[in-house]
Amino acid sequence: MGKNKKKKESYYDADQSGKKFGKWNFIMLAVIIVIEAVLYYVLTPTINFHSVEFWIWMIVTVVALFICTLNLKAEQMDDMPVSPKLTKIFGIVIGIMILAALVGWIGSSKLFAASKYAGLIQIEDGNFETDIVESKEINDIALMDTDTAVIIGERAIGSLSDVVSQYEVSSDYSTIDYNGSPMKVAALEYAGFIKYMNNKKSGIPGYVLVDPVKNEAKYVKLEKPMIYSPSAYFNQNLYRHVQMAYPTAMFEGFYLELDDNGNPYYICPLLTSNAGLFGAKDVKGVVICNPCTGDTEYYEVGDVPKWVDRVYDGDLACRKYDWYGKLSGGYWNSVFGNKGCKTTTDDYGYKVMNGDVWVYTGVTSVNGDESNIGFVMINLRTGESKYYSIAGAEEHSAMASAEGQVQHLGYKASFPSLINIGGIPTYIMVLKDNGGLVKMYALVDVEKYNIVATGNTQRETLASYNKLLAQNGLKTGKDLSDDLPNKQITVKDIKYINLEDSTYVYITDENGNVYKQDFAENESLIFIQQGDSIKVFYQEGEDAINQLVSYDK
Repeated sequence: MGKNKKKKESYYDADQSGKKFGKWNFIMLAVIIVIEAVLYYVLTPTINFHSVEFWIWMIVTVVALFICTLNLKAEQMDDMPVSPKLTKIFGIVIGIMILAALVGWIGSSKLFAASKYAGLIQIEDGNFETDIVESKEINDIALMDTDTAVIIGERAIGSLSDVVSQYEVSSDYSTIDYNGSPMKVAALEYAGFIKYMNNKKSGIPGYVLVDPVKNEAKYVKLEKPMIYSPSAYFNQNLYRHVQMAYPTAMFEGFYLELDDNGNPYYICPLLTSNAGLFGAKDVKGVVICNPCTGDTEYYEVGDVPKWVDRVYDGDLACRKYDWYGKLSGGYWNSVFGNKGCKTTTDDYGYKVMNGDVWVYTGVTSVNGDESNIGFVMINLRTGESKYYSIAGAEEHSAMASAEGQVQHLGYKASFPSLINIGGIPTYIMVLKDNGGLVKMYALVDVEKYNIVATGNTQRETLASYNKLLAQNGLKTGKDLSDDLPNKQITVKDIKYINLEDSTYVYITDENGNVYKQDFAENESLIFIQQGDSIKVFYQEGEDAINQLVSYDK
């Protein structure tokens, strides 16, 4: 009788333990689900098998479930051994996931998919003289870099106390074509979490528009504020808002742009893998988000509205060319032979042409010398790519050349823009002081970077550059006639004035027009007398004093 009673109690205890295990198992599962939900909200990972982060997320989650189950059995069910069947199931699942990720990673490598990487971009041979319009004047060229835009943009809101106290100007400026003119635009952003909590209902009131040609900035107040922003929190955070609207999309970058009416939109490129699971990522389309309303719309690459300028990021564009330049001859050639291998230089700039924004960068051999073998320009909206076979100075070498001309002043050159002056590829750049303010301008011949002209204004710099080209036999008198304004004048007055350790000659004609030139650059000016009739070639001056380039007597 006693034995039977003990046996019944054993069954009872087992039943109670099973119920206890079921209860704790349910609670533990619920806790894991809650933790997963919170982490997903905070991190907002992409739910896509082509995302490395998603595979890590899945594997970690399954391992966590397995460990929690083992710990639960060990702590709550000492008299019940861990089920070998359960262990085997978890082990198989984890093993399959790791193996699948590993196979996908191997299939994504350049070793097995070099042709797919190299084939992402189609390169056309461009004609420099026809593709890049000749610059007769250079005072209409956008030369401002982002650092300078930040300084000028902050000044635009400096006097707006209600704005400055609650918001900052984002340092993420986008270069755009705005109704035919190059512009830089950046939104305001919340100056911290507390400022966000105080202003989340009213949103972000406007953005800053910077003119990189005139070096001017203005604050644009919106009729309807931006609610969704990269600097916002919770559901108003732009990244979270867009990612949750498209949970399987792999986004790379969010760029503020303006439509033709000045309305702000965020352009969100969506990537897809073209090699294995993770390799050769390229843009598939874009999601355009209205930050004022939160409305989003997806467009394939070929259907993107014309006003959108940045479908492809500059880093991605250069990365695609590097894949093309290194892997076109196969993976092993890129490692050992290097036959025909080339790569972009370590920086790039933007150029606005024909209503689109292009990224341009030098191309050099993989040996990393200090000279370029050419240039590549890539349209950031369409992906159109053109290569120009122009050997010459690498951008940083040209910057060093320009800085050498003013080394006594300690100015630093910004990354140059590439322009066409009389069919001659030329770098143009600004020279800035330690405070980041533009002090001078410089022009450097790409192919002969010892030809460097500097000046306090763009027109003065261009005048000096044209003279250097003529002196070095790169321009003739006819070229100057074609490129520069010229006229026949009668000399009414001529003066020699000392300025900044140089002697300048000022010629006044019969109509009161003034032409200025450094006497050291053209000592034949000494032969000009009052009453002489001469033909002058000049650059129009911004202060009503023209820069004399040359003359015929």
